[in-house]
Amino acid sequence: MMQKQKICKSYEWLLKNISPTPSIALILGSGLGDFIDPTNVKQVFNYQDIPEFPVSTAPGHAGKLFHINLHGKNILVFSGRFHLYEGYSPFEVVYGVRVAGLMGVKTLILTNAAGALNPLFKAGELMLITDHINFSGENPLIGENWDDFGPRFPDMSQVYSQTLQELAEKVALDISLPLYKGIYIQIKGPSLETPAETRVFRLLGADAIGMSTVLEAIAAKHMGMNIVGISCLTNKNLPDCMSPTSEEEILNMARKTNKKLKLFLDNFIQNL
Repeated sequence: MMQKQKICKSYEWLLKNISPTPSIALILGSGLGDFIDPTNVKQVFNYQDIPEFPVSTAPGHAGKLFHINLHGKNILVFSGRFHLYEGYSPFEVVYGVRVAGLMGVKTLILTNAAGALNPLFKAGELMLITDHINFSGENPLIGENWDDFGPRFPDMSQVYSQTLQELAEKVALDISLPLYKGIYIQIKGPSLETPAETRVFRLLGADAIGMSTVLEAIAAKHMGMNIVGISCLTNKNLPDCMSPTSEEEILNMARKTNKKLKLFLDNFIQNL
């Protein structure tokens, strides 16, 4: 089956099963699934039950699509994403984003668990993504362009909505929540970066690093969505005194940071 036909098949199935159609989508990063309050859930679908939909295999990703109502807004919540390091193609990595775009989603909220590269940033805090660096070596727009999805050469001079960034800063100020601002870099993974790589990424201007988000942002921008990105800083990378870290430690810190993310997202969505 052609790639576009697969996306359309998933979209058509969800269109029949979800009502009303959401205008907001949220992708939750590793260990950040606690955002979902069962009292707000209208529907939940396992990824494997959606025709042609990929299945998330990464730890800390539930592999479920939630349809929730929060502050009177209908929202698609992807609890689980797809990564290049799992062996997924760029097409599969951005699959959910494209399905959401076809469903009419205009606002996309991207979250992730990331390592802090900026020495002034502390682990356990949130960072507003102002721009990104694609260091994955991949791009979801390579190959045939679907003109009804977006232009062949989409402009990337302002991927992340300035209006949504300003709202994020205002919300954080209103609830007295620290919110760093910085540039996020995506690597392919799954190995974590070395001290020498950390120095290079910092020299490139990156403030936080992770293995997701950027390809999704590219696909969303291609489809004309308004995007805001939030990184939960789970560890700190200082190249001159790198301490060993593990997946378990990163996920544990992500779960702790989840409380701040939940507070922020609740207020942010209320003000959208």
